[in-house]
Amino acid sequence: MENFVIAITRTSGSGATSIGRILAKNLGVELYDRNLLRLASDDSGISQELFARADEDQKQSLLFRVSQKVYKGGVIPPEREDFTSNNNLFNYQAKVLQELADVSSYVVIGRAADYVLRDKPNLVRVFIYASREKCIEKEMNRQKIDWKRADRFISKTDKYRRDYYRYFTGQEWENMRNYDLCINTTAMTYEQAARAIEDFAANMLGWNRES
Repeated sequence: MENFVIAITRTSGSGATSIGRILAKNLGVELYDRNLLRLASDDSGISQELFARADEDQKQSLLFRVSQKVYKGGVIPPEREDFTSNNNLFNYQAKVLQELADVSSYVVIGRAADYVLRDKPNLVRVFIYASREKCIEKEMNRQKIDWKRADRFISKTDKYRRDYYRYFTGQEWENMRNYDLCINTTAMTYEQAARAIEDFAANMLGWNRES
C-alpha cells in the first residue's frame, strides 16, 4: 500500500479526535493533532511553548479574524525578524506535514491539512460534523459544564476554526466541495464513523482489503 494521508476537519463536539484515534489504530498509522507542535518545534528550533502560545494568540487576534495570509509554501529563514511570527509557525507545521506525507501514512486532525497537502497523492479529505444538540451534549459531558456554557464554547471554537481556515487557505471551512467525504456523526458511534471513513478511503484509493 502506498503512503496515504487522511486529513480530518471537524466541528467542535463532533467526536473527530476520538474517531481519528480509532481510525489511526485500525490502519496502524500515526495520528497527528497538537503533537504536531512538538515536531514543528524540533524542525525549526523554535520552542514548543512558542508554538502553543501562537495557537492561543490566534484565537484572540482581531487581525487574524479580519485579514488573510493564504499559505503558499516555504518558511521564513532564522535571520528574518518575523522568523517566529504566527504565520511562520503555521508554515513550519505545514512543512512537517508535507515531509511526513513523503515518507509515511498518517491521520491528521485540523491544521488546514486538507489544503496544505492538496497536491499530495493519496490524500483523503474528511469533514466531520454532528447536530448542534449532539455537540453540546458531548462538550457538557467532556468538560462537566452546563448547556449554556457548552453552547457558548462550541460557538467560539467553531468561529475560531472558521476564521483560521479562511485566513490560511482563502476558502470557506464549511464548503463541502473542499472535502472528499462529509460525515454526520449524530446517529453513529465513533467506531462506526471510523469504519465508514476507512471503507471510503479503501474505495477511493483502491486498497486491496485482502492484503
